[in-house]
Amino acid sequence: MDPTRDLILITAGYLIGSIPWGYVVGKLLRGVDIRTVGSGNLGAANVWRVLGFKAGLAVALLDVGKGFAAALLGLWAGNELTGLLAGIAAMIGHWRPLFMGLARGGKIVATTSGVALALAPLAFLAMSAVWVVTFLLTRYTSVASMLSAVSLPLFALAFGSSPLVVAFSAGAALAILILHRANIRRLLSGTENRFELRRPSRTGAALRDVTRPAPRGFVRRAFRRLVPGESRTG
Repeated sequence: MDPTRDLILITAGYLIGSIPWGYVVGKLLRGVDIRTVGSGNLGAANVWRVLGFKAGLAVALLDVGKGFAAALLGLWAGNELTGLLAGIAAMIGHWRPLFMGLARGGKIVATTSGVALALAPLAFLAMSAVWVVTFLLTRYTSVASMLSAVSLPLFALAFGSSPLVVAFSAGAALAILILHRANIRRLLSGTENRFELRRPSRTGAALRDVTRPAPRGFVRRAFRRLVPGESRTG
């Protein structure tokens, strides 16, 4: 075990996890600060609800990629424990991203899935199936996220993952449930938002119409959107 190497890998995992893809995609595609619309969450569900399915799917895949890249890097350069620690660091980065001033980020569901993909791929596939089926049946992303998270340690155990991975999966499931406590309260009170599997609402359509960029100068305009104050000084 190389403490210096592991510290570098864990730090890299946190920095990877801190990339706020919900914010970046919202700014690049629509010029929208996703923190100011919908639930204000940086996660894929809020992006989907506000900007549409394609944007939400892009953010989900990128957030999965954060956990996967961090854990795989740790696994490749170190060992399973290093991969887990780097993956956990990515999850913390997603929850409290450095690049957002440690403000509230996402609820670590997708990033946890990415870590599982690197360290327990069969369990990842099974939990993903649970998410999809639950969402199609209930249309609650929160319910799908919580049930898939709870299923992860069970699948990890069933598919013969190491005790470390099973323990990680159980801890991640508990963390996801805690981060969804407001959703649980809304579910119990009957006020949780459900997705409609049809075209976006008028609000979302209006938002896209107002903020859709012109084709020319996309790169320059995207840079201005991502860098506060640049549009006033360029």
